[in-house]
Amino acid sequence: MRARYGVPLGITAVGAAGLAYAAGYEVRSFRLRRVTVPVLPAGMRPLRILQVSDIHMVGGQRKKQRWLQSLAGLRPDFVINTGDNLSDPEGVPETLDALGPLMDFPGAYVFGSNDYYGPKLRNPARYLLEKATGRHGLNGNAPAVGVIHNPWEELRDGFDAAGWVNLTNTRGSLKIDGLEIALTGLDDPHIKRDRYERVSGGPEEAADFSLAVVHAPYLRVLDAFTADRYPLILAGHTHGGQLCIPFYGALVTNCDIDTRRVKGLSTHRAGGHQSYLHVSAGCGTNRYTPVRFACPPEATLLTLVARD
Repeated sequence: MRARYGVPLGITAVGAAGLAYAAGYEVRSFRLRRVTVPVLPAGMRPLRILQVSDIHMVGGQRKKQRWLQSLAGLRPDFVINTGDNLSDPEGVPETLDALGPLMDFPGAYVFGSNDYYGPKLRNPARYLLEKATGRHGLNGNAPAVGVIHNPWEELRDGFDAAGWVNLTNTRGSLKIDGLEIALTGLDDPHIKRDRYERVSGGPEEAADFSLAVVHAPYLRVLDAFTADRYPLILAGHTHGGQLCIPFYGALVTNCDIDTRRVKGLSTHRAGGHQSYLHVSAGCGTNRYTPVRFACPPEATLLTLVARD
């Protein structure tokens, strides 16, 4: 009996333990990633950017709310929010409350698909199928039907009232201690809302520094920003793979970027130029898959310094 049933029972026990860890501990084990990026012009003082992404707020997530509020203690020069703040149509007040202390700092934002639409229960294996076929989101798939519409306008109004710059297919700027930081943003490519033709042309020549912002790091967007010579691109969306294999990494990215660059700092080349790319693994999950494994939830403090 031991030989017949011992191995299956052992596998079941290990699986149950892994699920308990992923759903009970790691998904709430919030981390701060610190990254130094050599992109500023010579002689310019360092800039500290706090990037928050993929909060996917659901009512009652008190620990996440307190952790987001505590990030104000970092005293960044400015905040960039790369979208997917919601995973609950009722989550706008708690999202604005969690981000309230951060909205005391200059900031800017783009939205992701989950800001516009509520999540749907789906088979996680579909992410592997989409990777194999190259069909992600609404890029090549049929339009979504029967979706829940989130009150994204209330979220936008809250950000705007705090003075954060809306970068939805547009340009904006921030004044930081006499420096002009130019920002170029796109709406979410995952659901084909990006309109690069509205913002093309490259960085603002009169600005002290320019950077690009988008929710989902699709290659068409990265190629366009890089060919236009943006030195730094900030994105989210991937959740860092969310369920990763230790010592191997992510299996999927939920877009067409490769798994090697699913999170953290990397580079991208296009049109004979190179940009730095930072992809945040985010600090939340879809409400129907509230687990993380070998991929803790995070925010990132990027310190921009002068180029070598």
